[in-house]
Amino acid sequence: MKQQTVDDLVEKRLRLESSPHIKSAFTTSKAMYCVIIALVPCIVSAIVFFGFYQLVVILTCVLFAVATEYIVKKVRKQNLTISDGSAALTGLLLALTLPPNYPLYACAIGSIFAIFIGKEIFGGLGFNIFNPALLGRAFLQASFPVETTTWVNPKAIPEAITSATPLAHFKFDRVLTDVSNLFLGNISGSLGETSALAILLGGIFLVIIGVINWEIPVSMIVGMIVFEGILFLIDPTKFAHPLFHILSGGFLFGAIFMATDWVTSPLTKKGMWIFGILISLLIVIIRNFGGLPEGVMYAILLMNAVTPLINKYTVPKIFGEGK
Repeated sequence: MKQQTVDDLVEKRLRLESSPHIKSAFTTSKAMYCVIIALVPCIVSAIVFFGFYQLVVILTCVLFAVATEYIVKKVRKQNLTISDGSAALTGLLLALTLPPNYPLYACAIGSIFAIFIGKEIFGGLGFNIFNPALLGRAFLQASFPVETTTWVNPKAIPEAITSATPLAHFKFDRVLTDVSNLFLGNISGSLGETSALAILLGGIFLVIIGVINWEIPVSMIVGMIVFEGILFLIDPTKFAHPLFHILSGGFLFGAIFMATDWVTSPLTKKGMWIFGILISLLIVIIRNFGGLPEGVMYAILLMNAVTPLINKYTVPKIFGEGK
């Protein structure tokens, strides 16, 4: 009986479980608020390029996300968790993946869906299978396709390119957007995804303080360079160079703020590399051979579903364990 108790204790200590885990001084709440801070440059760029109304869009998404979680917890008679910042972060991430001037009623519906279906229906934080913000975005894409694919010019920059996104420009017109515009954000696109500079500032901050693992963003970039690079070498007139795809659309935003989600990404280092590389492969396939110019959202959601399988087959072997 004593040996069995010891074995049970060892098994519990070595058991591989879903995150979030506390591995340092960071609690779940602190980490969530650090990500919110890291998103400030994206919020600022959205306001600068598309106007102050975008702040209303962002606040609407955050408000309804927090309110939905509050109501669900009250109805279920569970402890309130809105103070941990996870609901607010979900609403913020959802808002930053939406087009400028997005209808407020759709913002509310998307936030409710993201929290209720994407998170709480699975049991709350730590139990959800898919990234809640991306699931909310996918729901809006299916429910309001016109509103979710209507883009506007950046208002603060007179010389901004036309309202079509760079990916759509290249896919349908074979027009390649200048890299400098892609880097700074002088392009049409979702609120938080246009400025690579703003995204990278937030991402570097999160890596330095240890909130996210660098393996997933780096593996996605490596995967994009390899897979898109092969296509570009085969036919540079038909396929764009890898840097264009890295800086365009939601690639960087997804790599840094979505794919690195603790709950829906792999737990092992090897798994993270597999996860990131396969996401890039799916993005390359969707963007180049699918009907849509973008593919980050679907690629990450599809790989979220594969995460448990990746975890299963990348668990490190225990020292002394047999075959």
